[in-house]
Amino acid sequence: MLLSAPIVLLAVGLAAAQDLGVPLTWRKFSNSRPLSERISISQNAINAILPQLNSATGEFNGIGYWQSGNVWSAMANQDKFAGTTTNQAQVYNDDALWWAQAALYAYRAYGDTTLLNNAIATWNHVTNYALTPAQANAGSSPYKSFTISGTCDGVTMAGGVFWRPTSDDQSINSITTGLYLTVSAFLAEITQDPKYTNAAIQAAAWIKAHNINSDNIVLDSVNAHDCSRSPATWLFTYNSGKYIEGLSVLADVTGDSQWRTLMVNIVAAATKSPAWEGSDGIITEGSSTTSNNDGVGFKAIFIRGLFEAFNRNAANTDLRILIHSYIDVQYNALLDLAANGNTYSANWHGPPQGFTTWGQLASLDVFVSAILAN
Repeated sequence: MLLSAPIVLLAVGLAAAQDLGVPLTWRKFSNSRPLSERISISQNAINAILPQLNSATGEFNGIGYWQSGNVWSAMANQDKFAGTTTNQAQVYNDDALWWAQAALYAYRAYGDTTLLNNAIATWNHVTNYALTPAQANAGSSPYKSFTISGTCDGVTMAGGVFWRPTSDDQSINSITTGLYLTVSAFLAEITQDPKYTNAAIQAAAWIKAHNINSDNIVLDSVNAHDCSRSPATWLFTYNSGKYIEGLSVLADVTGDSQWRTLMVNIVAAATKSPAWEGSDGIITEGSSTTSNNDGVGFKAIFIRGLFEAFNRNAANTDLRILIHSYIDVQYNALLDLAANGNTYSANWHGPPQGFTTWGQLASLDVFVSAILAN
């Protein structure tokens, strides 16, 4: 249930520079494995999940619809980063933002315009649920059956994206808005169409205005009807991770330094947050070894977003060292503590266990990101 609480915001543009240093308490924040070995480890982890594929649906046994979309994302990025086409024949996409994101990664890897068109079709559909300035001013949306608060704490709600399309669902959340931001920014970069740039800016501005706490961690959701909020303790890696990714692309598309500054601040905070890691730096979120839950897939999204920031900020050496080190902490934990051959536990502290689809899913983006983040 959403609880009523004041919005805690940080004037990010005025904040002191964040500490990009690597904590010396982190466990094994480097590795010397050669590129060929990193590519092989990553592809072997992908191969281990493929027997779970239901080719009729494009989903994988043991994980959900949105989680399955992220397996395809990892497979496409594997080929892009490794310079191969090993997974091209398998890559699949469908009509949801997670799958639109996978389609864009696949387009980036293979150049197939069908994949791009699928992502655009999904964007067109989801845009119906992005709150426009006119709708915020009017206090209504043609797709919703309730009155909308045009402002919360005096700031426009325009740019937020509703979580569910049902007419009575009132939640606008960071992950849906962050996904819309990221898909919009990628489409803006690919097509140069300003409608995608404008959509990305509005989504980024909504999260910046409404859903970042005083520690620079992205919060979860806001009720568009009465401005009530999710509990302040609802801190999940993927909210910050997807926002980091979207801001990284948006900064390149617009050349507006505020988005890069905000991204750096969130990276610095999120890689050191006690909400999901201890002093060793290993992510503890989504560590279920007995059953799947959404949290198991969250940390994969986080790592993928961090890698996008790493890849797009070659001039910021301190940022890249921090991200490289953080990815290697997770990489080494998986290989040293959680590995059972080419399969991996969802608990990155270990011990190793028998194969689970959700554990394998969570590992893929770490291995794929480590290809180039070393």
